Amino acid sequence: MNDLNIMIVGVGGQGTLLASRLLGKVAQKQGYDVKVSEVHGMSQRGGSVVTYVKMGKKVYSPIIEKGEADFLVAFEKLEALRWIDYLKKEGTLVLNDQEIDPMPVITGSTTYPEGIIDRLQAAGVRIRSVDALDIARKCGNIKAVNLVLIGLLAGTSSIGKEVWLEAIEEVVPQKFLDVNLKAFNAGFEVR
Repeated sequence: MNDLNIMIVGVGGQGTLLASRLLGKVAQKQGYDVKVSEVHGMSQRGGSVVTYVKMGKKVYSPIIEKGEADFLVAFEKLEALRWIDYLKKEGTLVLNDQEIDPMPVITGSTTYPEGIIDRLQAAGVRIRSVDALDIARKCGNIKAVNLVLIGLLAGTSSIGKEVWLEAIEEVVPQKFLDVNLKAFNAGFEVR
């Protein structure tokens, strides 16, 4: 396998950290070396959360530089725009088509930017966009947005679905397992 660089971006409380643990577990199950680095910012107040996941034969650093990410998994549109420069030109943006107002918008000092999708498309990358919040809601829990997006990502990877399912069973707490498996499968089936 060639090295694979994945960035997960979102805001606090969206489950980005569980998503990164799942990716790490999937990499380990495949026998890859894996490094994960999390940057929290003001995550408990709805601020940005960024996670770098690097996997391959041998990985020396978890940090992903601009233009190095094979995948950018964005839990929110503005976060996708903020981090799009880290995605390779031939990379794939896995996008939750959701808007979460950052603090400056909430306080009224600015407005949520318009035309984000157009700006993302202008970056020349592949975009797989889904309303993950709606899918998670239909699966029984809006907090399962992260597993919908992981399912969408898994559907684009060469790693077998059974590996992803085993990792979910090992990482997700038992009491949330059913809804998370349902959300993963729903994301995986999006075409």
